[in-house]
Amino acid sequence: MPGSGTDSTKPWAAGGPLVILVEPQLGENIGSAARAMGNFGLSRLRIVNPREGWPNEKARVFSAGADRILAEATLHPDLRSALSGVNYAFAATARERGMAKPVLGADAVAQETRGRLASGEEVALVFGRERTGLYTEEVSLCDAILTLPVNPAFASLNLAMCVAVAGYEWFKAESAGALPFAPPDRSPLADKGDLFAFFDHLEGALQTSGFFRSPEKAPSTIRNLRNIFHRLGLTRQDLATLHGAVTALEEGREGREARKLKNNAEAAARRAGRKASEAAARDAAQNTAIQDNEAKDDAAQDNAPPDNAPPNKG
Repeated sequence: MPGSGTDSTKPWAAGGPLVILVEPQLGENIGSAARAMGNFGLSRLRIVNPREGWPNEKARVFSAGADRILAEATLHPDLRSALSGVNYAFAATARERGMAKPVLGADAVAQETRGRLASGEEVALVFGRERTGLYTEEVSLCDAILTLPVNPAFASLNLAMCVAVAGYEWFKAESAGALPFAPPDRSPLADKGDLFAFFDHLEGALQTSGFFRSPEKAPSTIRNLRNIFHRLGLTRQDLATLHGAVTALEEGREGREARKLKNNAEAAARRAGRKASEAAARDAAQNTAIQDNEAKDDAAQDNAPPDNAPPNKG
């Protein structure tokens, strides 16, 4: 039974750019970053010199089921080593570094990454330490800067949050923004005849209950009620539900119980009638079989030789 949005029966989205975490301080943040990667179809993780060592049990716990990403992650001593085989790298930073590099938001990074991967290039998204981010020297090893439009007075993002935002834009671009599910098909729109029948039912019930206290205001009140329901674009199923609600209010608890008892009694009578018919049919069939057997016995006796007949000597 799927839970918390997970469903092991569906294919696991994988691929995308490499994600490189440089000297992450806490196993919890590595696990949370892996979880965010799994959410958005990123599966390739490289970890540079994690402070608490590797493997890390807290990372596994906080990955919340994205264990496969951690199991396939590779460990590297520094960013230069982690960038091996990479053709183009984006350095994630919230601070201006005074470098003549392209500066892109996560959406633009996602689009450019798709194009570069399609042409056979290897692309990496590089994220720095929780407390200080990437060093300027490390940013200089990358080709472009990835940054986000955040509050300039409070621009520090949690590591996993930053990976999640970049991953979200990647997966949105890769999937053309397709949502995982659509609203269910609605019941057909009610036609005017159905709608007018409901108006008659509702207005009759309101009239019986004494809702229209002023005969002079009743016509305008009825128009207002009708306009409310006209604006809703009611379906046939909607009207069936509303009819049931009005009927329940008309009957009250005692009326509903009486109707339920009546319906149950009628159903029991129908079942008893069917059983009686079936029993009568079985009895008739049995009588017919008995009569057939008796007729066969009579015929056999008629054809039998008399008791005093001489024996047949051949």
